[in-house]
This record gives sequence, C-alpha cells and structure tokens, in this order.
Amino acid sequence: MAKKQQPTLHRFTFIALLIAVLACITAGFFLLIIGSVNIGLFTGATIETLNKGLIISGAVVILALAVYLLLEPDKVRRAITGRQARYGSNTLITSVAFLGILIVANVLAFQNPNLHADITEDKQNTLAPESAQALEQLKEPVTAIAFYSSNLSTQSTDELLAKFKAGSDGKFDYEFKNLDTDPLAAKEAGITGDGKILLTMGDRKEIAAYASETEITKALYRLINPEARVIYFLTGHGEASLESEPPSMTQAKQTLENKNYTTKSLNLLVENKIPEDALTIVIPGPLKPVSEQEAELLKQFVDGGGSLIVMENPTIVTDFGNSSDPLAEYLTSDWGITLNNDIIMDQSSQELLYAVSASYSQHAITQNLSQNYIVIMLQARSIGVQEGMDGITLTPLILTSPNSWGETNFVNAIAGEVSFDPEDFPGPLEMAVSGENSITKGRVVVFGNSIFATNDGFDTYGNGNMFVNSLDWAAFQEDAISVTPYTPTERMFIPPDQIRWIIILLGSVIILPGLVILAGVSTWLARRRQG
Repeated sequence: MAKKQQPTLHRFTFIALLIAVLACITAGFFLLIIGSVNIGLFTGATIETLNKGLIISGAVVILALAVYLLLEPDKVRRAITGRQARYGSNTLITSVAFLGILIVANVLAFQNPNLHADITEDKQNTLAPESAQALEQLKEPVTAIAFYSSNLSTQSTDELLAKFKAGSDGKFDYEFKNLDTDPLAAKEAGITGDGKILLTMGDRKEIAAYASETEITKALYRLINPEARVIYFLTGHGEASLESEPPSMTQAKQTLENKNYTTKSLNLLVENKIPEDALTIVIPGPLKPVSEQEAELLKQFVDGGGSLIVMENPTIVTDFGNSSDPLAEYLTSDWGITLNNDIIMDQSSQELLYAVSASYSQHAITQNLSQNYIVIMLQARSIGVQEGMDGITLTPLILTSPNSWGETNFVNAIAGEVSFDPEDFPGPLEMAVSGENSITKGRVVVFGNSIFATNDGFDTYGNGNMFVNSLDWAAFQEDAISVTPYTPTERMFIPPDQIRWIIILLGSVIILPGLVILAGVSTWLARRRQG
C-alpha cells in the first residue's frame, strides 16, 4: 500500500521547530549576558537592551511553537499521549524537581549571604578563634576597602574578606577600589602602595599593610581597643618637618594618622625631657649633630624600653663638617651599628647616586616588601654592623647589589669622578639595619638616608611601606596579636602493587562499562517484549 503523501506545506513545519530551538538558545544567551552584567563581568550593554532581546526571543519561541501546533496537531497529540511521552514523564518530573531544588537553594543562599558551612576536613575556610573573637567584639559596623591595581590579583583577598564578612553577623563588609582608575581615593585614604586594606569603624581608621588574616585581625583589634600611640619627630637640627615647608613629611604624617597614630614634634633642646606618652622618636635627617645631652636623653629612653628611628644622610649633604656626632657614637657603642662616612654609588641603578634595594632579610619590617617593591634612596650612606654584642640582635634589612660601593672621597664625588678604590666600602651595602635589645626591650631602626621618607620619595615604589613598617615594628605594633594558624592535612598517594593495578584496570575498563552495557541491553529487550 502506498504511503500517503503529505501536503507541501507540512513538509516545512520542521522549520518552525528549528526557529523555536534557535530562539530558545538566543534567550539563554541573553540570560547569560544579563547575569554577567549583574555581577560586573560584562559592561558592554545595558540591562534594558538585554531585557528587550530576552523578551523578543521568548516571544519568537512561543510564536514558532504555536505555528507548529496549528500545522501539526496530530503529531503534537501523539507526542503528548504516546508511549515516548509516558517513558519520558518520569525523567521530566525528576529534572523539574532537581531544577526546583537548585533554584530554592540558590535563593536561600542569596537571601542569607552570612550563612556558610566549612566542610573541609582541616577547616581551611574557617577563621582562627582570635579573628572570630575580634568580629564578635565589634561595637559598630566595619567597612574594609581593598586598594588594588590591575596588575595584582584580588581573588585570594576577595576569598579572605568574604570569610570575615560571613563570620561577622552583618558587621563587616568590604569593597575593592582600583588604584589605576581611582588614585585620588587612595591618596585621600593615606594609602601608599598596592594591596593595602583600609578598615573604617565610625570615625576611626586602620590600615592593613597586606591581605592576611593576621594583619586584618590586628587592625580590627586596634579599632576595637584604641590607645594613645604618640610618635615624636625630633626638631631643632634642621630635620625634615611635619609641616608643609620642604623638606616635608606631610605624606608620612597623614599615613600614620590614618593608622591612628598621633604625630608630634619634639625639641629636646627646649624641653630637655622626653614626654611620658612617647612610643617612638623619629630623627629625620638632621643637618646639625644632636648634642651629647640629647643623645643621653635618647639613650635613657631606649634603655627604658623605648625605640628610635634614626635617618642620617651622608655628611657631604649636611652641615656636620668635622663636628662629632654623639647620636652616631651612641649607636656604635651601644648597638654595634655604624653610620659609615661615605655615599653609596650604585651601578645597578640608572643614576649612581640612587641606591636601590637588591635584597631583603627576613624580618617583620620587610615581609610584604621582598616580593613586590623596591626601595630607592637618593644620596644614601652605608651602614656597618658589628655582631656579638650582649643581648643585641641586629638585622640588615635591605642591601644594595654587589655592583655598588661606598665612596669615601667626597671631593671626587662632588666632581663626578668616582671609581671604586681600596679605601671605599665594597658592595653589597646595608641601607637599613634594625636592632633589638632582649634585656632592655629597646628597639632601633637606622637608615643612611632620610629623603626616601619625605614627600620627595615617600610615594616611590616601596619607600613609604618601608618607613611605615619600620615605625610599626619600632612602636611594638607588629605583634599585638598572634593568630593561630591551621595545619593542613597532608595526604600522599601510594602507588598500588601489581595485583591491585590489575583489579583497578578490570574494574574501571571492563566490569563497570560492562554493567552499563548489560543494563542497556536488558532495558531494550524488555521494551521489545512489551511491544
């Protein structure tokens, strides 16, 4: 019997289904773009335009299906009531139920962003007890602003800050700002350098120098427990000023005040005593020597557990002349730190008089500098270190490359006719040294330069970081709290012996695929018997 020929129009009804499928794919594409725009991954179109495209695509799907239904009512009826529909109903119900569970779960997660569960064995995604305690003690909401350039990845920082937000009961929130597109915001916040985080609670601010749980937790505790942290800058000898007149340290002052330090000037020649609230005293590049009386007062202050940051430039750029330097003599006799009478010539730099850090020692001051920043000092002197003094621990913080030397012939240096001579100091040279007395608990940080911390050099690479980190350490703010680290669970793959390899191969290559094939054949035979 000949097969009944279909009308010509019915031969092209499949085009309606094809149009419906293409329109459905287009609608899915519009949904994907809308989601990307909402989370900030795509900015090439407006939501209004995308919504219009989604509506049009949906309308085309409905229209195409309606046309097919009108032209092929018999096929649609058989598809709905036939055997294939019965077989597919269970799959459809299961798929709809699974999709419904996903939607409900995502809605609940979106509406409750603070709820989270750490199902890792060693709780890698859970904050340390000290961090959780700091979040519990928050009296006001805290906002963290992470300042990152386009060159630095924010992924790990985002994950870390999300942990703090999740554990804060709504009292901790954060955002990122791009240093490249919004440098003014960073300047107003007192941010110098990449990867720093500003934490604000009410009218108080703290800066985390880098993204780590310990650093952020320390900043939170400083916000919770504000205390008087007064830093005095010595004056009276032509030092760099905290005011606007050059050489000025207003940028350093602003950065320190954003970290809740109080900065004040101190003229020991007038006061003749060190204030009781002094935490650290900074001596930023005197042009005249500190007197013996002042040096004795500074010595007593450090012997009582205080700290000094000394920044002395080469004598060729000061008015020291042949005068003695009681402060330098104190550093040599009590600490084993000698300010060499030279000026660094660095052939690894573009200009000889710019000393560039080539390596760092392991220390709290340099822990966030060694990977990302260099320190540059214009017209610096080198520093000598004498080890073995009782109770004194000295650490050369930053060093120049071996391709440098300390020029001692200032006449040649002025004339620009320099070369390495036997009486010069060979590189690598110490540019900064820290010292800690385990008996008195006093601390000192000594630099052979002050220009790097003034407005002329503070924003250059890691200069500002180096100064602020040094002051944090000298002021005993680097170890206010110790966060308990987690110990990751170590796992090791032990290769199986020959018999186990055979069992694994049989199971994965033969047995499991065979069971799947057998189940399929059994299902096919069962359906054939049922007709």
